[in-house]
Amino acid sequence: MSARIPPVLRPEHPAPRSLALLVEEFGLEHRGDLDGVEITGVTVRTTEVQPGDLFAALPGKNAHGASYAVDAAAAGAVAIVTDADGADLAAAALTDYPGLPLVLVDDARRALGDISAWVYRTADNPPLMFGTTGTNGKTSTSYLLEAVLRQLGYVTGLSSTSERHIGDLTVVSRLTTPEASEMHALLARMRESGVRAVAIEVSAQALRWSRVDGIVFDVAGFTNLSHDHLDEYDNDMEAYFRDKLALFQPDRAKRGVVCLDSPYGRRVVDESRIPVTSIATIGHATPEDVARAEWVVEILDETPLYTEFRVSGPEGRSLVTREPLIGWHMGANAALAIVMLVEAGIELEAIGAALEADGGIEAYLPGRTERVSGDRGPSVYVDFGHSPDAFENTLGAVRKFTTGRTIMLFGADGDRDPSKRHEMGRVAAQGSDILVITDHHPRFEEPSGIRKTLLEGAALAEDQPQEIYEVSPPEEAIKKAVSLAREGDSILWAGPGHQDYRDIEGVRTPYSARELARAALREAGW
Repeated sequence: MSARIPPVLRPEHPAPRSLALLVEEFGLEHRGDLDGVEITGVTVRTTEVQPGDLFAALPGKNAHGASYAVDAAAAGAVAIVTDADGADLAAAALTDYPGLPLVLVDDARRALGDISAWVYRTADNPPLMFGTTGTNGKTSTSYLLEAVLRQLGYVTGLSSTSERHIGDLTVVSRLTTPEASEMHALLARMRESGVRAVAIEVSAQALRWSRVDGIVFDVAGFTNLSHDHLDEYDNDMEAYFRDKLALFQPDRAKRGVVCLDSPYGRRVVDESRIPVTSIATIGHATPEDVARAEWVVEILDETPLYTEFRVSGPEGRSLVTREPLIGWHMGANAALAIVMLVEAGIELEAIGAALEADGGIEAYLPGRTERVSGDRGPSVYVDFGHSPDAFENTLGAVRKFTTGRTIMLFGADGDRDPSKRHEMGRVAAQGSDILVITDHHPRFEEPSGIRKTLLEGAALAEDQPQEIYEVSPPEEAIKKAVSLAREGDSILWAGPGHQDYRDIEGVRTPYSARELARAALREAGW
């Protein structure tokens, strides 16, 4: 078994910065001698300290980061930035490193973004910066943004739940939005590689925990808001909304584009403190919101290979194109991405010309309604969706192109928002002909208890599936789903998407839903 922790991307040629100058410019207190101390990087993890680093010791749930000051110093950290409590802890522990400078801040987490931006110089001649938030669609919109930018000739960067991109370099992600120190290191590496435009997926947790501090986006996008992550908000939807809204403030973004397809979009428009434009999808936003929106999306055609749409805006401007993903919601995400580019100053005509030359948006989204089956047998889709709203949209898209039965296979995360599990089960049962409930990331929860709650939710559906099965582990569940399927059927495996591991009692066990699905199809003779 392997931890399978992806690497942190840092600049390959960091330019040293004076610690004394940092203290002076930020007006900070310090202990120890600063003379001649130069820093070349910032990190919050002792396992990632490199010689010349500034170690940021943050207070944690179980321990203060300053408890690991000796490990950081031994690994080559030349200074520690922390709060007053952390400074006392570090000073008491660093007896073998007398004089190691300690820099004091009121709130180490909130200071981390601005300090990292200063160390890595990410505010100097930044690229075009796009940030997308919302419950569902953040990843898709970010990938679609990057795809169109590439088609326009930009060297691009991406930070998403799935991957980090620097031009042609790709690595797997650890968090949807990395810690501020890692984010600024990534941006500095992008600058070295000539990146001119960056698409960043911005989670509510990132805004809550200051992970995008020190960044001002040229354009922020809002997709939607629905039930997810409420375990972190004591089931308070308003608090969840407030964290999302924080992206639409002058210290975070210059302009915004807000989708009105969910009711919270109207509130973002009304409560934003930056200039925003709005977009709505005919047939999915209310007629009032379609009339209110500056930009309107019309889905023209849906096929198993693409979704074609028209996006129309002020002054009679419009563009017709297609994106290679199924579902009206993917067309809406693509249209949102296009309007974000327009708000950044890119002409709609230029976007249209680039897309017309290529026959539409050229994007590959790992694990987003990704078809992993062949030309014969049932169609099998692997999707990352893990909320009731995502289930509803993706099931609807799959059913539209299924001539036979729709088989749904899914599990739920352990130690994550149990309040949504009944609704996940209900929506999955309501939208499928056959339902297979299995495990996902159990973490430290008992998997059978999670499955029991999902089955209770499935029983709440008005229209019950023909058959409901409980199968554990997922390696056997996909075999069961495939054994039930025949030509013309579709299997939607929701939850794992692009991920290549399962989290079982804190261990990341290698695991690929895509490969397991293909193996099950081969074993069944497809």
